[in-house]
Amino acid sequence: MTHIRPSMANPASTDIWAVANSPFLWICALGVFAVIFVQTFLYIKAARRAAPHIDMPASELKESFRAGAVASIGPSLAVVLVAIALLALFGTPAVLVRIGLIGSASTETASASLAAISMGTVLGGPEYTQQVFAVAFMAMSLSGGMWMLSTLILTPILKRGGKKLAKTNPAIMALIPAAALLGAFSMLAIAELPKSNVHAITMFISAATMALCLFVAKKLELRWLKEWALGFAIIIAIVSAYFTHTA
Repeated sequence: MTHIRPSMANPASTDIWAVANSPFLWICALGVFAVIFVQTFLYIKAARRAAPHIDMPASELKESFRAGAVASIGPSLAVVLVAIALLALFGTPAVLVRIGLIGSASTETASASLAAISMGTVLGGPEYTQQVFAVAFMAMSLSGGMWMLSTLILTPILKRGGKKLAKTNPAIMALIPAAALLGAFSMLAIAELPKSNVHAITMFISAATMALCLFVAKKLELRWLKEWALGFAIIIAIVSAYFTHTA
């Protein structure tokens, strides 16, 4: 049987998998997740050390860890769906690097798309060569890297400002984080409404599901339902979007 050599790197070749699954990219992906695991361990360790100083019992600490783990299931579904959609364009290592870093999949994919268009083609098109893949991947990586750099630079600045503001009016610091989160998620939701009736229906169903779960949890004192409310809202919204779209 004739031995078939794997495709080698060739800028003009449309076989992007020769470079998309290169060992170097796999090492980068594993490095990103190694950093994530180390950070997670350090944060958990720091929380356990800080708990006794704020009179937080071990039971509440475990409950907070469990609540965070459960609440992450819902958003993780969206990440998985995005990752599956990007696999055909960038390969597994590049997608793992992307989802492992802070940023926005839509923003970074748009950056990669603009990079491909600037080279006279589109992502996944017939002229999507290894060279185009490299440029698009670099654009996507730089876009995600700027999120990391901005966080690194702005976090200490905002922290100092927060401390000064807390000394002036402590009540404001209790309102600002909640207002920021409410404003951010409201803008994300409002941006989806004009796209189609399916988007609007899906948003209202997810909001109603979340409100219902929180209402039932409060009335029946079901603390576990508060933890699972976000996951239920996302799953029900995805199912409703599927049936609404097919209808």
